[in-house]
Amino acid sequence: MNLSYLVQINRLPGNEDVELPMKMSELASGFDLHAAVQEPVVLAPGERKLIPTGIAIAMPGGLEAQIRPRSGLAFKHGITCLNTPGTIDADYRGEIKVLLINLGEDAFAINRNERIAQMVFQTVPEVELEQVHQLDDTIRGAGGFGHTGK
Repeated sequence: MNLSYLVQINRLPGNEDVELPMKMSELASGFDLHAAVQEPVVLAPGERKLIPTGIAIAMPGGLEAQIRPRSGLAFKHGITCLNTPGTIDADYRGEIKVLLINLGEDAFAINRNERIAQMVFQTVPEVELEQVHQLDDTIRGAGGFGHTGK
């Protein structure tokens, strides 16, 4: 069963030429986000910058938008997102911005309308936290980072 949600999108003033988020194939799960920079932004190796997209969204409660890296930028240039996945909450109405970092060896220029990240919508369940004084035992227990081997 496919669920459908209506998400409103607002192209912010001065960004009429910036592409709206779009899926690049019929079955893609993510909508590519485009850079709304006024002039090219150069990311030196190791440098991070917040890149505007020129859009804001309104989505119903029970949804979140996750901002994720584009695999091609990561593989070809070492450009990825910090704080991945970034979460856009249903009650946020500000401009969506993408925190990019250059993990590559060369400087990378981000131009206006360049595809810089992808936005994937996910459902968020209602969760109620209950404080207890002890948790049930499991085979794993408190085994954490690397506890199962390499």
